[in-house]
Amino acid sequence: MRVVISAGGTGGHIYPALAIINKIKEEEPNSKFLYIGTHNRMEKDLIPKLNIPYEGIEVTGLKRKFTLDNIKTITNFLKAKKKCKEIISEFNPDVVIGCGGYVTVPVIQSAKKLGKKTFIHEQNSVVGLSNKILGRYADKIGVSFENTKEDFPKDKVVLTGNPCGEKALLTKEADKTKFGLSNEKKLVLIVMGSLGSSSINDLMSEYIYGFRNKDYQVLYVTGKDNYDKLKTRGFPDNVKVVPFIEDLPSIMKKTDLMVSRAGASTISEIMALGIPTIFIPSPYVTNNHQYKNAMGLVDKNAALIIEENKLSKNSFIRLIDETLDNTTKYNELKKNISALGIKNSSSIIYNILKEMILDDKKFY
Repeated sequence: MRVVISAGGTGGHIYPALAIINKIKEEEPNSKFLYIGTHNRMEKDLIPKLNIPYEGIEVTGLKRKFTLDNIKTITNFLKAKKKCKEIISEFNPDVVIGCGGYVTVPVIQSAKKLGKKTFIHEQNSVVGLSNKILGRYADKIGVSFENTKEDFPKDKVVLTGNPCGEKALLTKEADKTKFGLSNEKKLVLIVMGSLGSSSINDLMSEYIYGFRNKDYQVLYVTGKDNYDKLKTRGFPDNVKVVPFIEDLPSIMKKTDLMVSRAGASTISEIMALGIPTIFIPSPYVTNNHQYKNAMGLVDKNAALIIEENKLSKNSFIRLIDETLDNTTKYNELKKNISALGIKNSSSIIYNILKEMILDDKKFY
């Protein structure tokens, strides 16, 4: 299989793209890939390190309000479309995939113009602007949440789940002692994304001593940007603080209760692994989509939620205590979150791609 794949800007877009690449490699080891991303965001460094051929294009997102910067954005977009056509024509892929981010718009549009099969994937419960635009250009559309199907043409959309969930299932579980934790005590894992959250970090610096003398232990992942503020402080013996965990699902598999932001990739891992979770959605994201992601689970009694502006030390720790202590409530959350997880998302997407390619070749 020859594949052009594009995703940009955030890990929430990039990691599902990588999960799809890995599944295709697993099924068809001789496959060839070309990744098209931005010239200045995280994928430009991450993807080449993984030995995946990479092409960077200069493209930026439109500002929500009118500004002269949008003139440059439109100019760059037209140049990007021309470059994408050249790249795609030369590579001659069987299929072109977009996993979100504004960089995917010129890629998918150009691929469609060239008559290539196209597939896009939406990770969030709220459809991003790029995928709203690309719905008409995609031959097939994968979504992570049932309710998102309503936003796309019925004959194109498929509930696939998020491929990051399947990847999490395949991860080898960690030994708690690696983090200075006991294998005998329950574990509460608190993590606010790879970079962390400065606002939550400030609160945790106050809250963390409230865990003293609890019969469970806490592992707090600050994020790389926030660790320095906390690392010099002392902590209760049952609390461990680290800046980052390279393979987070490995410790998630040993977690009894998770406290997390509500990004799409993290939610897919939580659902696949069946972890009871308290979500603190980021209020700083486009269209408040993390809140809507979380509420999709809360409404099904599969998760709990505390909004950041309603956090207090007492309410936060009390909710953790009550969730762990109430066996009936805890087991219900675990049962419901497990039932929502799509555990073979990458395989579903691979089969869609394969079918698209085979259908295309019938005409030759």
